[in-house]
Amino acid sequence: MQMLKRNRLSTALDLVEEGPVKDSDSRTLPAGISSSRLYKDVVHIAWPSFVELILTQLASMVDLMMVGSIGGSAHTEWGAQALSAVGLTNQPKFLLMAAFIAMNTGVTALVARYKGTVQQEKANLVVRQGLMFTFFSTLILSVMGILAARPMVLFMGSTDETVTRWATDYLQIQMAGFLTMALTSTITAALRGVGDSRSSMFYNLIANAVNVLFNYLLIYGNFGFPEMGVAGASLATVIGQLVAFIISLVLILRGNGFLKLDVRAGFRPDRKTLGDLIHIGLPSMMEQLLMRIGMIVFSITVASLGTLAFATHQVCMNIQALSFMLGQAFAVSSTTLVGQSLGKKRPDMAQAYCSRCQRVGMAVSFLLTILFLFFGGEIVALYNSDPQIVDMGRNIMFFLAFVQPFQASQFIVAGGLRGAGDTRATAVITCITMMIIRPVLGLVLVGAGYGIYGAWFAVSADQLTRTLLVFLRYRQGKWKQIRLKSEMA
Repeated sequence: MQMLKRNRLSTALDLVEEGPVKDSDSRTLPAGISSSRLYKDVVHIAWPSFVELILTQLASMVDLMMVGSIGGSAHTEWGAQALSAVGLTNQPKFLLMAAFIAMNTGVTALVARYKGTVQQEKANLVVRQGLMFTFFSTLILSVMGILAARPMVLFMGSTDETVTRWATDYLQIQMAGFLTMALTSTITAALRGVGDSRSSMFYNLIANAVNVLFNYLLIYGNFGFPEMGVAGASLATVIGQLVAFIISLVLILRGNGFLKLDVRAGFRPDRKTLGDLIHIGLPSMMEQLLMRIGMIVFSITVASLGTLAFATHQVCMNIQALSFMLGQAFAVSSTTLVGQSLGKKRPDMAQAYCSRCQRVGMAVSFLLTILFLFFGGEIVALYNSDPQIVDMGRNIMFFLAFVQPFQASQFIVAGGLRGAGDTRATAVITCITMMIIRPVLGLVLVGAGYGIYGAWFAVSADQLTRTLLVFLRYRQGKWKQIRLKSEMA
């Protein structure tokens, strides 16, 4: 349990003087700092996040594969119904998660800045304020989610009573475990702010193993456990999340690193800290809300194509989420190192780190492009063996293969902008792409008879446009001048 202590990261930032300095581009490095050292810092933070995120998503994929196999080869329609049921719950759940996801963006950015200026007390105050906000907001949202589960499923376009019943059970169980998942995510956000991605890898890997084990026990009723089907998959996820919360709480309570949760210091609201968290988090919250509203409209559009098409869509979205993990892992590095660099008033180092995060992420993304191009159908078949699902899924995988390099770059550069606190720009970009391009283009193309392929053309257009806009914002350089309220006090 000394994970926090062992993972205090010494970076190239420790070797440079605190700014301000004359701004320079990422090709001009300070004396004594090599490009290889920057790449080492990037990978040091990214690889545990990459392992954690990939294995977490693989556990989610195993969840869906187990759910999709309900009924076996004799009743593949049951598997399609189960896949649709889980898919219908995703966007309502993520919509309710918007509040604490947004606050976590602020937690990571602030902790990273205070790590850069070695203000340990302020960093730990941010942790306490973040946990306090997450606790109260999530408690309210979880009750709302339990009570409104069935109406939300119906609103998502469910017309099959079996699918509606399974989806309602799944969502209510998820909402019952909402609090522990949210608190764990806030602790994870704080740890990433100081560059400690190994601790979250540690407890999330254990949670994933617990999740898969209970999937086997509760979905099919093995070893005397009740056969719960789709509800069993949801309960298994909640049990895994509870395990992750317990371990993460023990780690941060023991501390012995830069971060330590001292409950004796209290959780009284601190105006300046909450002001900074809201300043960074509110635009991110709007981004999350707008993105989820757009996704809900888009999902309803795809659900109108029928159970088989929506099941295929859900499978491909789950596979796309795996590809997201690559960009998100290097985005963790980008957010952390940009935030720490700006905390030390070194925008030159922030830009140098962000560009190297992008280069490494782009290189790795081409591997996924090749995988999806040549083995797309085989990957889809792991979820459900229905020939129609496999054929449609194989074709959709070509869309996924094409957007991989653009998608990875977009995640990483946006992560750097968030690390700088430039969350308003990313919120506006998300509004343009997720509220306009994806849902509107999806509605038009599906309505024009292009079916699920029209929907995935809209997904690709969204990703390409977002990449372009994120890069334009980054190149403007305004993110380098952003100051927090506490810095101006």
